[in-house]
Parts: sequence; C-alpha cells; structure tokens
Amino acid sequence: MELNLSTRTSFSLPAVVDSHGWASLAPFGTNEEHTELTYVALLSTGRVIQLVIHEAGDGVTIEVDSALTEDERAEVAGNVEWMLELEQDFSDFYALARGEPKLAHVVEQARGRILRSPTLFEDTVKTVLTTNTSWGGTIRMVEGLVSRFGQPLPADPTRHAFPTPAQLAASDETSLRSAAGVGYRAPYVLELAEAVARGSLDLESLRTTDVPTAELRQQLLAIKGVGSYAAANLLMLLGRYDFVPVD
Repeated sequence: MELNLSTRTSFSLPAVVDSHGWASLAPFGTNEEHTELTYVALLSTGRVIQLVIHEAGDGVTIEVDSALTEDERAEVAGNVEWMLELEQDFSDFYALARGEPKLAHVVEQARGRILRSPTLFEDTVKTVLTTNTSWGGTIRMVEGLVSRFGQPLPADPTRHAFPTPAQLAASDETSLRSAAGVGYRAPYVLELAEAVARGSLDLESLRTTDVPTAELRQQLLAIKGVGSYAAANLLMLLGRYDFVPVD
C-alpha cells in the first residue's frame, strides 16, 4: 500500500538523504542516486515492516510492504514526517542565504533538513557509536546491534529493525562487546537502554521540549557516553543549531 505526505516548499529527498551519514546506517538503506530511502520499522503494534520512500510531486510517497490499520498508518506518517524534518520551515534561512552568493546552492538544492531516526533513542545510540572510531567502525557497530538484537523483517529476514530499549536492556556488556563489537561503549549503551526501558529517562520528550538550548544541552550531557560533540550532534538533530558538532 502507499501513503502520501505533503511537504513544505523547497524540499528535496536526495538533499535529506545526503545530509549526513545516517542513510548508511542500518536499518536505513538507499539507492546510489539517493532518490530512494528505505527503513525497516518496528511499529508499536509489534509488526516489522519496510518503508520505501520516494519524492513525488509536492511531497513524498511511502510504499509499505503490507496493509496497515488506521493507527499504523498514522504512526508511519508521523515517523516519516519526523525522519525527513518535514515540520521544519527554512523560509527565513533561505531568505538570508539568497543574499550570500556562497550559499546560493543551499537554496537551489533545498538543503538544510537532516535525516534522523524515528526515535531520539536510536539517534542517541548511533551518535555514541560515532565517537572515537572511523566511519566504517560506526557502520559495523550499528549493523551488529541491529542484526543481533533487532527483530527481523518477515519479508526479508536478513534485515532487522533497530532494537528497542527493552531489547538492548535485556542484553549485557559482554554480549554488546562480542556480538556488536561496540567496545568501551557497551556500558553506555546498556545504561541508556535500561534507563529508557524502565522509564527513568524520557528521551522522546526532548523532541518537543521548549526548554532553552543551553539547558537541553546539559540534559544531553548528563547521559553517559555523550560529550560535547555528541550533544551538539543530537541538538542539531533536534533542530537546535547553536552548537557545532566537532569531534
């Protein structure tokens, strides 16, 4: 089945897919031209489905490999809107950029939106796995977590959804090190998963909080494994651009 979402003006799916390396991290996938984005999603109903996203007309088309209930359709639509930053309005930024010749390509290519995962939990784990390693190392660690702990896609069991906090919390440091190869990051990932799973850390509420950026940064820095670079990267994914993520 298909779902259609409208986008704001000046939208480009390839620009979002190419915004940073997230499209290379499981359970994302893309084609060589970056005109197609796939994602293996675990729905709140427990179903694992594949989303195939294309730019179409004044929006995007989401192809799903099976029929969805009304609630599942709403969940998929909300997730994709978040993943592609469809709620972001770059009108003021583009107006400023038009006055700077060096930024003309930003407006012409509709750049500015950054690909993000459906949950801040997934983005936080992935960000922690970018620290003190090569990009190839990050790809391997994320793939290890997903393939070892995530639920398989029924239509293609070689692909898996990103593991939930509960699934990772049920693991242990030894398994995280050996099965996923996350090294010294194992206790950070485990502690984060345990805190989210038991409800003592409500990461997803940070997506809509209106606290000042400086305060939000401190909340992110309180997460073990999240330093200045990681906090800045997560702030960027949250639409807060006050800090530059430099590792």
